Amino acid sequence: MGRNSSPAAHPDAETDSIQENATRRSRVSGIDRALQIIDYLYETGGPAGSYAIAKALKAPLSTIYVIVDDLVEKNMLMRQPDGSLWLGARLYHYGLAYARSLDFISVATHEMHDLCREAGETVQLCGRDGDHMLVLAMADGPSHFQVASRIGTRVPLNWTASGRLLAGHLPQEERIELFRRCAKSSPTGRAEMDPEVLASSAGAAFQSRLSIQAGESDYAVACIASPICDRDGQCVATISIVLPEQKAFSDESRYTAHVRESAERIEKVMGWRNH
Repeated sequence: MGRNSSPAAHPDAETDSIQENATRRSRVSGIDRALQIIDYLYETGGPAGSYAIAKALKAPLSTIYVIVDDLVEKNMLMRQPDGSLWLGARLYHYGLAYARSLDFISVATHEMHDLCREAGETVQLCGRDGDHMLVLAMADGPSHFQVASRIGTRVPLNWTASGRLLAGHLPQEERIELFRRCAKSSPTGRAEMDPEVLASSAGAAFQSRLSIQAGESDYAVACIASPICDRDGQCVATISIVLPEQKAFSDESRYTAHVRESAERIEKVMGWRNH
């Protein structure tokens, strides 16, 4: 046996690896080129032909032709009667969706701060993130009362008043299945775990536009929440007052009125109050 007895890598395996890496680079390059084309049209502010785009991007004309045809087919670009290219309808719809989300956060955050001043307590905006409730925004009240959940906090839906409202618009069977999957024991041990009880209470809270929870996720902390519903009547977020448990029940009607009115004002400004 010769000195170089260690087995060499199989040439076919090396070829496959090289081809796989080349394919991966090509795929990334294709995405980059597509974004460069869209960015170029956006930045120039008007339609352009494939040749002008290729020249500006210093890219092969044949490559630009292939990517442009694909983008036109997917409605990311549109071809004008003279053959020039402009941004397509699909991008317009994406832009509208993004603008709506910005409008909502802006409107809701403004209302959140107003409610914080009116109620004199901490106020949160919450949304659903899969099987969890997510704190989207928060305004700290003037008192020294500390709230553990901050912006970005995610907790199981069954722990909070907002979590139940976020599932409240779903059909009963979907709510049961959701809570069966996501219900977890809370740090205080007081969070409801029964899927059917949770589903029923979520539905009732959604119908009454009010959910109150005390001591389920944090000791001595209460949450009074109201749903923010879109034009289809689905709860897309909640606005809630977070305060000491004892304080919440000493003047409950005042807080519930404030939080309901705030949710309704957000819906009205967004044009959603037709459900």
